[in-house]
Amino acid sequence: MPESPTRVAIVTGAARGIGAAIAQRLAGDGLAVAVLDLEESATKSTVEAIVAAGGRAIGLGADVADAVAVDAAVARVTAELGAPTVLVNNAGITRDNMLFKMTEVDWDSVMGVHLRGSFLMSRAAQKYMVDARWGRIVNLSSISALGNRGQANYAAAKAGLQGFTKTLAIELGKFGITVNCVAPGFIVSDMTRATAQRMGVGWEEYVAAATAAIPVGRPGQVDDIANAVSFFVGAAASFVSGQILYVAGGPKA
Repeated sequence: MPESPTRVAIVTGAARGIGAAIAQRLAGDGLAVAVLDLEESATKSTVEAIVAAGGRAIGLGADVADAVAVDAAVARVTAELGAPTVLVNNAGITRDNMLFKMTEVDWDSVMGVHLRGSFLMSRAAQKYMVDARWGRIVNLSSISALGNRGQANYAAAKAGLQGFTKTLAIELGKFGITVNCVAPGFIVSDMTRATAQRMGVGWEEYVAAATAAIPVGRPGQVDDIANAVSFFVGAAASFVSGQILYVAGGPKA
């Protein structure tokens, strides 16, 4: 099926970083894009960048872990842009700590955004995809799903998203809906900068240490992830579903 400018995508956590890059790439691919983040005001720059490039976008705020807020957001997207048939579950947070220091709030917050949020967004959007007999869901996991010191909550959530992806692919495939997962490695972004700052490590030192473990010899960029999402959303990937793609500069799984 050729790409259509009337196709509508929702990208969560799209105010900045990887999410903003994905939203702009999908808009460049010809989709109308709903830029969703916790605060609507934070989406302004992403929306403006899309519109300035000739695309169509709206910004909206919602807590993806809140079922009422999610349903309201998806209803608004449908009213203002059209029925969403593409969903990118990118919203995420970190609350890193060693297990013995990790609080229940640290655990629940991360699970709420990554797992509950992806569940609620997918549940709200899938009905439009089923009606259209066509859809794309792309979930954002991480190489941390393979295990990472100080990230028991984040690693568990990202691993959970991989099982979620494979299960939805099985359930929704008969409706023409594919469900895939992109698992980034080290990406230069606001989140990794914040991690370096929290660890008390200089940014250049942090990047150099991360890059030393990457076979291709460079850190990842947000566009590397946007490119992978664009592939999964496009017509060329219509026979690809339930897959986990590690975009990490080397064999990670």
